[in-house]
Amino acid sequence: MSLSTEFKEFAMRGNVVDLAVGVVIGGAFGKIVSSLVEAIIMPVIGVITSGNDFSKLAVQIGTNGKGEAVLLRYGAFAQSIVDFMIIAFVIFVVIRAINRLKQPAPAAAPVVAPSPPAQEVLLSEIRDLLARK
Repeated sequence: MSLSTEFKEFAMRGNVVDLAVGVVIGGAFGKIVSSLVEAIIMPVIGVITSGNDFSKLAVQIGTNGKGEAVLLRYGAFAQSIVDFMIIAFVIFVVIRAINRLKQPAPAAAPVVAPSPPAQEVLLSEIRDLLARK
């Protein structure tokens, strides 16, 4: 089998194609969530925090060799955490819904053989008693 044939079989397997689609959709979804957080959620938080642009909040921790300020940008980090929390929550909800759809149907009640008529039970007992004698 040639290398190109093996690669084609590998690339066309269902799991690989599904993974590729998931990565592309996940990347696009990540951009949407980042835009939502940056353009809608963080400005509201900025208003709550006295009109500050939350993503620009930072603490100067020193200067570099050129005399420029070295900043610890905790606002951008907090914005990334909000992005992550939204994405994680949405993924949780989607996986939960998928798992509920995949749950197996409840097992049917075991089939119980109907009990024999009372006459047959009595005849069996008589037979067993006669066999002992």
